[in-house]
Amino acid sequence: MPNPKRRHSKTRTAKRRTHDALAPVARAECPQCHEPKQPHRVCPNCGYYGGRQVKPVEEA
Repeated sequence: MPNPKRRHSKTRTAKRRTHDALAPVARAECPQCHEPKQPHRVCPNCGYYGGRQVKPVEEA
């Protein structure tokens, strides 16, 4: 099995790891209730997706 001849520097290791950070969760406004929600998902607040109610939501 091949092994590295020399160790990688801290700078080289850090350059490789620059892309490992998590991206923030994208948020969009629900057109029905105007609450923030994830795009392309059913709104957890009102249950609407694509202009129609997909999931029944209990009133509190």
